[in-house]
Amino acid sequence: MSKLILTSEVSGLGSAGDVVEVRNGYARNYLIPQGFAVAWSRGGEKQVEQLRSARAARELATLEDAQALKARLESAPVKLSVKAGREGRLFGSVTTADVVAAVAAAGLGELDKRSVELTSPIKAIGEHEATARLREDVVAQLTLQVVAAK
Repeated sequence: MSKLILTSEVSGLGSAGDVVEVRNGYARNYLIPQGFAVAWSRGGEKQVEQLRSARAARELATLEDAQALKARLESAPVKLSVKAGREGRLFGSVTTADVVAAVAAAGLGELDKRSVELTSPIKAIGEHEATARLREDVVAQLTLQVVAAK
């Protein structure tokens, strides 16, 4: 087992600044190369505090603000206009950055692209689901309406 410090949120494992213990292969082959974690060390405790303070600054200030944003996001589908072929297949795929830009363009609020998680890769037009973690305890379910750009 390897002891790591998470540098960003990993679904099902923890948030930035958390110290976790995972299997060696998971750490060596995925978390560390992708930049999601660094090896734990005694000097890393300072880094943990910096990560936690950065995470607190990114989180929405109050629970009420997060719940209001969640209500706005879940009230209506977010429309994304992307280039697509004749059969409805996209040229490329929809990214979390695209979702954040569409939410901002719709005037629903500001999101961090690291807080948005797509349930599956979006490679075709139609309705798709995504989640946005606004705070530790507030998760919004987004409905994405992907349409072909003209």
